[in-house]
Amino acid sequence: MAEVGAHLTAAPAGGDRPSVFEAVAQDSLMAAVKPALQHLVKVLAESNPARYGFLWHWFDEIYVLLDLLLQQHYLARCSASFSENFYSLKRIPMGDGRQPPLATAGLPKRQHWKSLLLLVLVPYLKGKLEKLVSSLREEDEYSIHPPSSSWKRFYRAFLAAYPYVNMTWEGWFLIQQLCYILGKAEHHSPMLKLAGVRLVRLTAEDIQALEKKWAETTSIQTHSFSSRVQSALKKALGSVAFSLSTGLSISVFFLQFLDWWYSSENQETIKSLTALPTPPPPVHLEQEPSSALLPSLKTVCPLCRRVRVNATALATSGFVFCYRCAYSHVKAHQRCPVTGYATELQHLVKLYSPES
Repeated sequence: MAEVGAHLTAAPAGGDRPSVFEAVAQDSLMAAVKPALQHLVKVLAESNPARYGFLWHWFDEIYVLLDLLLQQHYLARCSASFSENFYSLKRIPMGDGRQPPLATAGLPKRQHWKSLLLLVLVPYLKGKLEKLVSSLREEDEYSIHPPSSSWKRFYRAFLAAYPYVNMTWEGWFLIQQLCYILGKAEHHSPMLKLAGVRLVRLTAEDIQALEKKWAETTSIQTHSFSSRVQSALKKALGSVAFSLSTGLSISVFFLQFLDWWYSSENQETIKSLTALPTPPPPVHLEQEPSSALLPSLKTVCPLCRRVRVNATALATSGFVFCYRCAYSHVKAHQRCPVTGYATELQHLVKLYSPES
């Protein structure tokens, strides 16, 4: 069965409230999937940029679309997200004193759409915000704006405030988990409270109902073309969900290992950059018209034709410019102004003289 799988077991007799370990574990499951898929896409893009480069460029948008389809499938069929269903949990409306509905009954529309948006949209926006902050920090480090410009004052204030905002956000989740451990809260995550639901364990009746629903779905015969197309799409999505569920039950450790391994990617990149050999001088300068850019004095910038200020070299070619000149040209053209070699902002290397 696609939604239940072999990993589901009936809930023990002692209450339906999941432990904090189960609740936190299902939160971390999807957090381990995205870095692993991201690394896979990165390898494909580097091996064949022309064919797979767009996957890396639009990875966040493609991932959020797939995540939306996956979470919608599980919320509609199992009243749970993919990771919650993986750990034998379901969502029920909060504040309902009646007998909890079966997992096959689905959530009320209001709680369903709230859950879907909070499961998919909030992580996407948070990831985009973190990338924006990282980009602004790089912009601030390599900034060519005058120190008194209003834009620079604004994003410096934003960068100064972001750590406190992020600390408040993470502290909110931590306090909610502590209250859940102490039995003072029904939710381990504020997102569940905002969605108006709480987590409970699947019961034996839930599992039987899910198995029966899956058997009925696979046995339905459709005759119209539109019904067949709709049925084929549902079966395809169910097969993908089943493959993910079965694969994750086998490879959770592997995904966690990948998450840990590639979390130190930046440090490894820095270490590898320090070990790079000195780039050889371009052999085609004599034939290139751009060689006319080179001034006769070594202390003069090839771009502004003045004595260099904040000397900065390009790691891709080895030529030295004023920092502001090199930054502006590389940001606009993504290449060395002398050799034409493809260059990014991270290839700018600040040079320090003994006098400085």
